[in-house]
Amino acid sequence: MFLSGWVCVVTGASRGIGRGIALQLSEAGATVYITGRQEETLKQTAAQVNERGGKCVPVVCDSTKDHDIEALFERIKREQDGRLDILVNNAYAGVQDIFDNLGKKFWETDPSVWDSINNTGLRGHYFFSVYGSRLMVAQGRGLIVTISSIGGLRYVFNVAYGVGKAACDRLAADMAVELKNRGVASVSLWPGAVQTELISQFVLEKGDVDPKMKELFSSGETTELSGKCIVNLAKDKNLMALTGKVLLTCDLARRYGFNDLDGRSVIDYTSIKFLLSQVPYLSWLSAVVPSFLRLPRFVLTLANGRF
Repeated sequence: MFLSGWVCVVTGASRGIGRGIALQLSEAGATVYITGRQEETLKQTAAQVNERGGKCVPVVCDSTKDHDIEALFERIKREQDGRLDILVNNAYAGVQDIFDNLGKKFWETDPSVWDSINNTGLRGHYFFSVYGSRLMVAQGRGLIVTISSIGGLRYVFNVAYGVGKAACDRLAADMAVELKNRGVASVSLWPGAVQTELISQFVLEKGDVDPKMKELFSSGETTELSGKCIVNLAKDKNLMALTGKVLLTCDLARRYGFNDLDGRSVIDYTSIKFLLSQVPYLSWLSAVVPSFLRLPRFVLTLANGRF
């Protein structure tokens, strides 16, 4: 197995994307330290890892508590002789508040929403990255993946969400500047719509949800696709050429030539065919547009131009 002997940390691995990433990394041979606030759900992830023959170390660690984070890396330093190959910043605690406040403007929402969304999902990422980088820089290699989303480019859900995701992308990019000469890569990873447990609860199983949103998530990615992307990134001999970049799961699936876990092709959210299908009066064109035509990345940048 390619990652045999590797040591990884995946934050927020009790469920959802984090659990999927932990499963894929351990299946590839890595020893994966998984973090979360609930021991019971962490043990459930660890049990799934063990069923696949992988090795998993569940650690109760609250991403909003500095001492918990520091103690985790002290433990890794002690147990793994200072080795750390991959850190995945995935922990996120704001989903409930996001869906509880859908449709509200920021001034109509309790300002504590900022903390529930960005304390774990941004501040925590920075702290994990600081301690993780200390181990990686010392060994001269490593990969940090920060899970973000298209909310870093355009308005999605609410103000606090968008600011947090834009900051995650900037965090990955700026860390890459300082880490590049130390052999450590830092990237931001954008999954598409993902069929997590919470999405099933708040979107797929509810009747009063925007039909377009329900349609998008009903054909969304499995929770393990991001993990497949990270495993393939770790194998890439030209990984440092990607450091500092925002990477989309659909692009990486195409780059490395794999499908989703269930065999489906990964939806390419930048394909002109897909984009046309989302516009009611242009959707008919999607039937005749070749799937290989994609929106150039510079168009995304221009569309978000602030000057």
